Amino acid sequence: MTPLDAKKLRSLEGGPSFALGDRVYRLSWDIAWLLLCRWTPPPLHGWRRFVLRLFGAQIAPTAHVYGSARIWSPRLLRMAAHSCLARDANCYNMAMVTLGKYVIVSQGAHLCGGTHDVDDPHFQLTIKPITLMDSAWVAAEAFVGPGVTMAEGAVLGARGVTFKDIAAYEIHAGNPARLIRQRLRMEAKATNG
Repeated sequence: MTPLDAKKLRSLEGGPSFALGDRVYRLSWDIAWLLLCRWTPPPLHGWRRFVLRLFGAQIAPTAHVYGSARIWSPRLLRMAAHSCLARDANCYNMAMVTLGKYVIVSQGAHLCGGTHDVDDPHFQLTIKPITLMDSAWVAAEAFVGPGVTMAEGAVLGARGVTFKDIAAYEIHAGNPARLIRQRLRMEAKATNG
């Protein structure tokens, strides 16, 4: 999806930010999620993965998405093995959001792939992808802004806010997020069953 020209379409006065086809797709998606998934009990991850795939998500068979999670556009979502969008997570993915293996986006966390040009008199919408690499963790109610990459093992603490990349195995917290310390490196262990 590409944002439309805010000046030409007068977005600031209520004009559209995206093409009609994109808006119809998202309306269809919102209705489908509400009717088919939002109310489902937590263990029905397989069903929710199936519905997400119908709308274009690239999602591993072991990824978990909870029914109360909000996803703006499934076709702009990639989730690798054992990644998770927890209860009430908000994936506002106007640009691609990629979750690597064992990534956790905790309850109430917000991934926001869009913003506006505050120096543009027409408030042009701009979008940038978000990438959370293997074993990254976005803790409860934290906010990750457009264009951010959290490297392998990176952590953003609860209610933290970042608009900047977080390096591998660094723990950041606060608003704005700042480096707290290095994270211990541990190998993920496969479990039976």
